[in-house]
Amino acid sequence: MNKRKFGPWWLLLFFWAELCFMELVVHAATAPQFWQPELVLLMLYPLVPAVLLFALCRLFPPRANRVLGPVCSGLCYIFFASQLVYYSIFHCFYSAYSMGNGGQVMQFWKVTLHAIRKNWLPLSLMLLPPVGHAVLGKRFSAARLRLPYLPAFAALAVAVHFGLMALLPVFGTQPLSAYDLYHSTNDMKQTTAHLGLMPAFRLDVHRLLFGFEGGEIELATETKAPMEAPTEAPTEPALPDATEPTVLPEPVVDTSPNVLELDFDAVPTEGNDVLSELNAYFSSRTPTNKNEKTGMFKGCNLILITAESFSYLAIDPELTPTLYKLQTEGFNFTNFYTPYWDVSTSDGEYAALTGTIPKPGTWSFRDSAENAMPLTMAQQLKRLGYSAYAYHDHTYTYYDRNLSHPNLGYVYRALGNGLDVEATWPESDIEMIDKTTADYMGSEPFHAYYMTVSGHLEYNFNGNAMAKKNQDLVKDLPYSDSVRAYLACQIELDRALELLLQRLDEAGVAENTVIALTGDHYPYGLTDEEQSELAGHEIDTRFERYRNAFILYKKGMKPERVDSLCSTLDILPTLSNLFGLDFDSRLYMGRDVFSDAEPFVLLRDHSWITENAMYYAPSDELIMLQGNELSPEEVEERNQDVSNRFRASAWVLDQDYWRYLFGDNLPPDGEN
Repeated sequence: MNKRKFGPWWLLLFFWAELCFMELVVHAATAPQFWQPELVLLMLYPLVPAVLLFALCRLFPPRANRVLGPVCSGLCYIFFASQLVYYSIFHCFYSAYSMGNGGQVMQFWKVTLHAIRKNWLPLSLMLLPPVGHAVLGKRFSAARLRLPYLPAFAALAVAVHFGLMALLPVFGTQPLSAYDLYHSTNDMKQTTAHLGLMPAFRLDVHRLLFGFEGGEIELATETKAPMEAPTEAPTEPALPDATEPTVLPEPVVDTSPNVLELDFDAVPTEGNDVLSELNAYFSSRTPTNKNEKTGMFKGCNLILITAESFSYLAIDPELTPTLYKLQTEGFNFTNFYTPYWDVSTSDGEYAALTGTIPKPGTWSFRDSAENAMPLTMAQQLKRLGYSAYAYHDHTYTYYDRNLSHPNLGYVYRALGNGLDVEATWPESDIEMIDKTTADYMGSEPFHAYYMTVSGHLEYNFNGNAMAKKNQDLVKDLPYSDSVRAYLACQIELDRALELLLQRLDEAGVAENTVIALTGDHYPYGLTDEEQSELAGHEIDTRFERYRNAFILYKKGMKPERVDSLCSTLDILPTLSNLFGLDFDSRLYMGRDVFSDAEPFVLLRDHSWITENAMYYAPSDELIMLQGNELSPEEVEERNQDVSNRFRASAWVLDQDYWRYLFGDNLPPDGEN
C-alpha cells in the first residue's frame, strides 16, 4: 500500500508550525513573562520566513527539493538552539556582529557543553520538527514550483510583512513596545520577547548592514538649568583690631559647574541631522557642580581595576581581607549597581572607562578603536603628564583590546603581547600584578588600568585553575561546590590586591595612590539559586541582581560611607571631579556621585531606579519607595530620558562625535 502523499501546501504549514514551535520554546525559556498580548505576533511573524522557505524548497527539481526541506529545518534548529545556548551563558542573544566574531567565544567550549547539558529539555523539544521533517519529508510534494507562482509567493511574504507592521500600534507605541522596538529602539533581547527571535535577528542584520539611527532625541524632557557663576574667593580681610578676638572665615567651596568652554553651535554638522541633534542634546543637559570633594585626589596616582565577575557578596573580613580593608577604609558605596550589558565583559569595561552606554548589537569598544576618545581617564591624565598603562592577564587580542585600549591612551600589555603569565584557564591575577608594577611605580605621576580574569566562569574545581588553586581555603564553607569555587576565584583577586598594596608601600607611593575597583558584570556563571545561596536570601532578579560594590581607596584617607544611588556610568565623572580635572559633566551618561545632581541608575533593559521609585521596563511595573508617588507623566518623562541616553550614546559612537566636538583640541594619542 502506498503511503499517503501530502498536498503541495502542507510543506508551507509544516514550516510555519515548526518556526512557531521553536519561537515558543525559546520564548518560554527566556522571556520575563510567557503570557502577553504580543504572543500573537510570535505566531504570525514566522509566516514570512515559512513562505520564503517553502518557495525555496519548491524552486529546484524534485530530488533537490526533497533534500532542501530537511536541510532548512536543520538550519532553523541550529539557529534557535545556538541562540538558546548562548543566552543560557550570557543572558542575551548573539547579534549578527557577534556571530561574525564568534571564534573568540568558542574558546569557552567547556562552558558551552555545560550550557547544552543544562538546556537538554528545550533543545530536545526543538529537535522534534527537524526529525519529523527527516521522517516525513518524502511524503511532502516536491514538485518544482512553476515560474508564475514565484512572484505571487514573494508578494505574499511582503504583504504579510507589511500587514504585521500595520498591526504593531495595536499593542501600544510607548517605549519598549513592539512598535518602538521595531522602529526606534535597538534591543535584541526585548525585541525577541515581543516579536520573536527570527524577526529580532532580521532587524539586527538590517541595522548592521544599513545602519540604524532609531527615533529622535526628545529634548522636551530635558530642562536646561542656568549655569551658576563660579563662587568668588573672599577678598583679603582688613587686619583686625588687636583688642578683638580673631575669627577666621569659613573656607569657600567652589560650586561652579563642571563644564568646558565648548561651542556646540560651531560644530560642523554639514547637514548631518544626527550631529545637530547631539549638539542640541548635550548643550541642553544640566551640568553637575563642583563640590567639597573636588580636587580631593588632585595630583595622586590612579590604579583603576575592572574585576571579572566581581560581586560585593565576595567581600568578607576573613576570606577576602584585602577587599574588606579597601572597602571599609575608603569610600564605602552602599548603593552601587553594575548593569549587565550585551557584550558582558567588554561592554562592562566600556561603560566604566568611557562613561557612556554601550551600543546594542555591536562591540562598542571595538567600534571605538578609530574614534577620538578624549574623555577617558587615560587621555585626561596624560595631558597632565601622567604615564598610562593597561594590562589584561588573558589573550591580548580578545575582544580586540589590542585595538581599543591603545586608542584610549594606554600602553597595552596582555598575554601574548609583553605580559608573560602562565597560560592556565583562567590566568592568575597575582601573576599579572607581580609582573607589571615595575612598569609604572618607578616614576610619578602614573595611571594603571587592569582588567582581571581570575574570577571568570565556569565555577568548579576541575576545569577552573584558580578555583582549584584556592580550593583548600573554601573547603569548609557551607555552600554548594559552584559557590565555593566562585569564592576561591575571588580569593585570587584579593591576594593580587594584597600584593599591589605591598608594592605601593615598598615604592613609597601608597599614600599618594588611589585604587578604584568594580566589576564588569554580576557573576552570571552562578545560577540565580546559587547567587541567592551566597546572599542568604532569594535575590530579586529585576534589580538586586545588579547590586555591587565600588571600591575607592587611598591609604590614610578618612573612611566615609556613601549611601547615594550610583552605578558604573558614574565612575568616570566622579573620578574626574575627585582628581580636579577640567571636564564637561554634560558629556557623560552618569554623574559625579558627590554632586547635588539627582541620584539615578539605569539598566540595560531600560529599567531605572531613583530615590523615589524603581521601574521595571519589561513588564511596565512601577515600584514606589518610602510612600512616594510618581504621576504617569513623570514616569513617561523618565522613560524618555533613558531612551535619550541610550540613543545619544549610540550616536556618539557611530558618528565619532567627540572628534567633531573637540576638533583641534583633542589630546595626543601617542605613547607614554
